Amino acid sequence: MSIKVSVVGAKGRMGSHVVEAVNGADDMDLALALDAGDDLAAITPGNTDVAVEFTVPTVALDNVLALIGQGVDVVVGTTGWTDDKLARVTAALADAPRADQAVFIAPNFAISAVLADYFATVAAPYFESAEVVELHHPNKVDAPSGTAIHTAHGIAEARRAAGLGAMPDATETDGGSRGQVIDGVHVHAVRLRGLNAHEEVLLGNAGEQLTIRADSFDRISFMPGVLLAVRKIAAGGHAGLTVGLDKFLDL
Repeated sequence: MSIKVSVVGAKGRMGSHVVEAVNGADDMDLALALDAGDDLAAITPGNTDVAVEFTVPTVALDNVLALIGQGVDVVVGTTGWTDDKLARVTAALADAPRADQAVFIAPNFAISAVLADYFATVAAPYFESAEVVELHHPNKVDAPSGTAIHTAHGIAEARRAAGLGAMPDATETDGGSRGQVIDGVHVHAVRLRGLNAHEEVLLGNAGEQLTIRADSFDRISFMPGVLLAVRKIAAGGHAGLTVGLDKFLDL
């Protein structure tokens, strides 16, 4: 039986690709394609198995909360999620119409980026220093990217688990030019015309450096990850909130 998929943000840069990907998938049918101004109430468990939300950070939370209230499972590609916003999603799921209701949020759907993030957490305990540089097109509204934030948290968690302390840094900048510090990890954001979505993780010891880099040159690179998430959520067994495509890659 085909998975019935509705797309929220269907006319956007990412949403339009999702519509094409769903239409091209043998095991999926496009139920509804909604955009700004359309009524989310049209999406119901009767016509939709999974809703894919690709909009902008200013409206994504409200969209997800509304879909939860309507009893619909959601796959979210919009970035800009804070701990507070994630907590509100978790709270909404606790009162959801269905006990097995699921929301999946991905900081990044590109398989290369997800693997780079995973490799960074594996490598982090073995290096004294680590920094993250993310590079995107200038139309991206959030900085640093959700992927870079997720990477920084993963590096910090791996370092804490290994019993490592703060990384060395004697720079005196008053916070001016060393990037945003996220969980003790410096994260730098570049916005440049001609780029799409790129991330470098730099790890260093005395006399050596490891660079892990992922490049997405076209938004079509995100579609296999989106379809994978839709299939996993539609299959069930992922009730509640799941964050990160790595959860579905058997890493």
